[in-house]
Amino acid sequence: MTNTPSFLSDHIQALILGSILGDGSLRLHKPYKNARFSFRHSVKQQDYFHWKVRQLKEISSEKNTWLQGVNGRDGYGGEKLRYQSRALESLTELYHLTHQKNQMVIRRKWLNLLTPLSLAVWWLDDGSIITNGRRGVLCTDSFSHEAQKLLKQYLEKVWNISVSIGKIRRYRESKEVTYYRLWIRSSEQLQKLLRIILPYVQVESMLPKVILLYSDSQLQQRWISEVSKFSGFSETVVEKYATAKKAKWKRFRK
Repeated sequence: MTNTPSFLSDHIQALILGSILGDGSLRLHKPYKNARFSFRHSVKQQDYFHWKVRQLKEISSEKNTWLQGVNGRDGYGGEKLRYQSRALESLTELYHLTHQKNQMVIRRKWLNLLTPLSLAVWWLDDGSIITNGRRGVLCTDSFSHEAQKLLKQYLEKVWNISVSIGKIRRYRESKEVTYYRLWIRSSEQLQKLLRIILPYVQVESMLPKVILLYSDSQLQQRWISEVSKFSGFSETVVEKYATAKKAKWKRFRK
C-alpha cells in the first residue's frame, strides 16, 4: 500500500497548523518512519469533529475515527471522538518544521504559514468568549511563557490583534502550577479576530464561539447581522443561538 500523496494541499496544511495550536497533534510513532495527524473532541462537539474529518480526506484511511471511552488512556471529561490520519511523508515534513526533539516548538518560521482558516480552527478548538460576553481567551496552557510571547507578537504584527499574557494557577497533586493564557481584553480586538475567522465557521453548533453579547438591543442586532453576513448562516439561526447564550449568563437574565 502506498502512502501517497507526498504533499499537502494548502487547505489541509492550514487546518493542521491551526489544530496543533489547539486540540490536534502531529506524532512520529515508532516503528513508523512517517508522522500522523490526530485530534479529539467531546461527543458534544461531534458536528465540529465530523466537519474536520471531512476536510481531511486526502490524508485519511477508510477507518480513521473511533470513540474513546472515559476509561481509555488519558480519557477524561466524558467520551471523546478521535481521528487519526495515515502515516505520510508530507506529514513528516510538517512535523519536522513544527517540532524539535519530539516536542512542538513555536517559531515564526511556521506561524507565518497560518491562514484565516488556521486561526478559525485554533479559536474553535481553544478559544472562548468570557467576562461580559465581549472579551476572549485562548487556552494556551500547554505552551511555555516564551512561546506565548512569540504567539502574542505574531498576532499583533501579522493580524493587528492585541493580546496580553495572563497567569492561571492550578493545583495538581497538592502542588500549585502556573500556566499562561492569551487574553483578548477588549471588544474591539475580539471583533477583529472574529471578523477574520467568521467566513470559516461552517458548523452551526459552533456559533456560540463567535457571538458577542450586548445589553443594548441595537448593538446586539448589529453583531448578529455581521455574524450572519460573514458566516452565511441566517440571522434567524444566529439570533436563536444568541438568545440561548444570553439565557445562560446571569448578566443578561431578566
